[in-house]
Amino acid sequence: MTITMDDSRVVTVAQLEEFMKGSQGVNLSLGDASLEEKYSVIQKTIRKFSYTKLSRKEKRVVYTYLRKLTGYKKAQLYRLIHRASLLGASLKPKPYKRVHPHRIYTAADIKLLEKTDELHLRLSEKATKEILRREAEVFGNMKYQTIARISHGHITNLRHSESYRSFWINHTKARQVSIGETKPPENFGRPGSIRIDSVSQKDVYHINSVDEITQWEIIFCVPQISERYMLPALEEIFAQYPFVIFNFHSDRGKENINYRVAELLQRLLIKQTKSRSYHSGDNALAETKNGSIIRKNFGWEHIGQSLVDDINPYLKNFFNPYLNFHRPCSYPTIEKDEKGRKKKEYNIHQVPYEYLKNLPNAEAFLKPGQTFEQLDKIAYSYSDNEWAEIMRKEEDKLFAKIREANKKDGSFS
Repeated sequence: MTITMDDSRVVTVAQLEEFMKGSQGVNLSLGDASLEEKYSVIQKTIRKFSYTKLSRKEKRVVYTYLRKLTGYKKAQLYRLIHRASLLGASLKPKPYKRVHPHRIYTAADIKLLEKTDELHLRLSEKATKEILRREAEVFGNMKYQTIARISHGHITNLRHSESYRSFWINHTKARQVSIGETKPPENFGRPGSIRIDSVSQKDVYHINSVDEITQWEIIFCVPQISERYMLPALEEIFAQYPFVIFNFHSDRGKENINYRVAELLQRLLIKQTKSRSYHSGDNALAETKNGSIIRKNFGWEHIGQSLVDDINPYLKNFFNPYLNFHRPCSYPTIEKDEKGRKKKEYNIHQVPYEYLKNLPNAEAFLKPGQTFEQLDKIAYSYSDNEWAEIMRKEEDKLFAKIREANKKDGSFS
């Protein structure tokens, strides 16, 4: 349906202002009108209200009216108003006229540029222009006399033209390592998809692994992040999880992206994925645990490599059980607003073990031979504060050894 608007009775700026106030909720745009119709409306309005003789406030009213009517942006509308205000000027679209209607550089010239780039491995525009000039002027090659006059800026334009083929360019090629899939980690709504990262503690590294669903966390310490130490560490980490691991996600660090780790995961039937570039959220769960768990409890104090054999029993027997049976974590619930946007709210707080038990069909996720009766003995033998007190006493003993070792070898935190 087409609506025809008649504003012939609006003859003063005051009436125009009242008309604008009364039509705030009405769409008066001429978006579907032709360019000639829009220009005609602008010129008619300017002459009708004698725009050049109006005060600044009255000009503002006319401008607002035309902007709502035409939908033009500020700068464009002011230019059209200025053209329509000139005496004797007729506001019409300017016909397009090519500045240079003939083509200067032919496909043969572009091929000469392409050949030059191929021989010299695509130098800068100015250096390329100099080579083209020398071919024509110094060495008298007549084929280059046209392309030699090109500006260095237009060389860029020709390099992006359809006639120019750039497949031969010797770009720096990233090494493609066919280890793991570059994709976000997949959990399929079940425990067993772990994210893993390493945290440096001067001379040792903490290997931090977190399950995506339950936030079950296992930490292991190694003196170096080399294949020699990583493979036994990963096997020990997998063994400490009560459920079956089916996905292993990490960043692109060499300690996890190598053929030895890939072979281990393949033997255990564990899928390997790695983070995408510029997607820091792919491994965000492990990154946040690095700060809130490892840095908060171990700090930045220097730890010598000889103390790894003291740290791992502490982690396995005291710290890891504390994290999974006695330290509550925040779990999100996802809600959608009226526009369908997802919003996470962390309104569930449970220890990972309780969250695991409350999953539907939770027993099906446990390893063969593992039962909740066995895990209940670990979870409920001590209260959260009782186990935390035991764990802190063992922590004090461990750090006393660390500081004593630092004094002997002259290391400082």
